[in-house]
Amino acid sequence: MNNKPVAVITGASRGIGRAIAISLASEGFDIAAIARSIDSEGMELLGPEVEKRGAEFFPVGFDISCTACQVEVVSNILDRYGRIDFLVNNAGVAPLQRKDLLEMTEESYDRVMNINLRGPVFFAQKIAKEMIWLKQQLTNFRPGIVFITSVSARLSSTNRTEICISKAGLSMATKVFADRLAKEDIRVYEVRPGIIRTDMTIKDKDKYDKFINDGLVPQKRWGVPEDIAKAVASLARGDWDFSTAAIFEVSGGLSIQKL
Repeated sequence: MNNKPVAVITGASRGIGRAIAISLASEGFDIAAIARSIDSEGMELLGPEVEKRGAEFFPVGFDISCTACQVEVVSNILDRYGRIDFLVNNAGVAPLQRKDLLEMTEESYDRVMNINLRGPVFFAQKIAKEMIWLKQQLTNFRPGIVFITSVSARLSSTNRTEICISKAGLSMATKVFADRLAKEDIRVYEVRPGIIRTDMTIKDKDKYDKFINDGLVPQKRWGVPEDIAKAVASLARGDWDFSTAAIFEVSGGLSIQKL
C-alpha cells in the first residue's frame, strides 16, 4: 500500500495535462499519467520532470474513449499503488476539421463526444466506485475529482459545435457527480479554462491574438497551462473542501459581461 497520495491525470503528455502532472508532483502526489501512447516525446520528457520533484511516475498508454479498457487501467493503477486519491479528467480533442454547424458530420460529432464526454464520464464512474471503497480502508484519505472543461461550455462557436456540446455536457457531469458523491465525502470540481496557449489553440494564434488585443480577455493576455495547473493544485491540497460542484473559471475575466 502506497503511503503517498496518488493522482491520475488523463491527457498528461502535453499542454494543460503536463502542467497539472508536474504541479501535483510538487504537491506530494505520485503520478499516474495517462496518454494514448507512452512512447511519445511528451511522455518521455514528462517522466523526469515528475521524478525530480520526488514523485513516482507511472505512464499509462490508454485512449480514454475506450470504455471497455477502463476497468483494466484502473486495476493496474490500484495494483501498483493501492489507492487513487485524485482524478483529473483532462483529455480532450477538437474536431479534425472545423465546419459550420450545418455541415458537421456524425463521424466528427461521435469522435469528439466519445473522447471529451463519454469516456471521461465512465472513467470517473469507475474511479468514484473505487474511492468509495478506499474510504473504508484508508485513514487520512481525502478523494477528489476534477473535470477540465472549457469556456466553450457556455460560449457558442458555430464551427466548433462538437466541442461546445461536449464541454457543456462535462460541466453537467461535474454537477451530478458532485451531487451523488457529496454524501460519500468525495469532492468534485469543474475547472474551466479560457484561451490557453497549447498545441490546440496555437494553430489559430492570429485569431486569438486579435480577440485578446480587442479586449475579449480583460486581463489582456493568453493563459498558459500553468495557470490551470495552479488552480488544480489548490483543489488537490484541499483549499476548497467546502466547495464541491464549484466552477473555477481560469480565463482572465472572459466571463465578465459588459455593455
